[in-house]
Amino acid sequence: MFDVIAFDADDTLWHNESIFTMTQVKFREMLSSHGPEVVDQTLSSTQIKNLRHFGYGIKGFILSMIETSIELTDGDISGSEIQQVLDFGREMLVAPIELLPHVREVVEELSQSYSLWLITKGDLIDQETKIARSGLADNFSNVEIVSNKTAGTYAKILTQHKVDPLRFMMIGNSMRSDIVPVVQIGGHAVHIPYTTTWEHEQDHPHVDSDHYSDLDHIGLLPKLIREKG
Repeated sequence: MFDVIAFDADDTLWHNESIFTMTQVKFREMLSSHGPEVVDQTLSSTQIKNLRHFGYGIKGFILSMIETSIELTDGDISGSEIQQVLDFGREMLVAPIELLPHVREVVEELSQSYSLWLITKGDLIDQETKIARSGLADNFSNVEIVSNKTAGTYAKILTQHKVDPLRFMMIGNSMRSDIVPVVQIGGHAVHIPYTTTWEHEQDHPHVDSDHYSDLDHIGLLPKLIREKG
């Protein structure tokens, strides 16, 4: 039934949001005199404002932390504190890649019968590095690193590779990025929630649950695909 099965990367195949969460805790501590809620709210609004300039990923997050620091301190942030933020970012960029449970065996199993793609958004160099370090790269016949995931993005990729949306399945943790736009172009989608999701990714148009599947974890995916096939 499917010519291509595609996976999101961050928080679908390996942990990612937890690294941002841990860094945000350190950032709150650095600006503790302003209160955690104020720091979180200011950082969140700054990130969303900056998405169209810096895109998704760690580098944009670092720049938004620096901007938030400047805003909350009225420009009185010290050079050593900015260096501290940069160090937070470097730690994020070299953090070990920790695969989610069942990922390796599921990806390796499905790669024996299907053409697997990886479709992820974020910074090009960071995502390429994570894919290489994951140990999964050889299982994917195509890797697409995009600035954003919209219905137009998916339609363009499928058109370029002459893949019918009806024979395409996307697996991911984000309704906004991995599920809704694929359903909108007539493809199949499987939502596998991560333990935490960035608030921005939770804001999405409604789609009927009949048009996608929900799974508790990726280990259940091969059975679902067999049933649909």
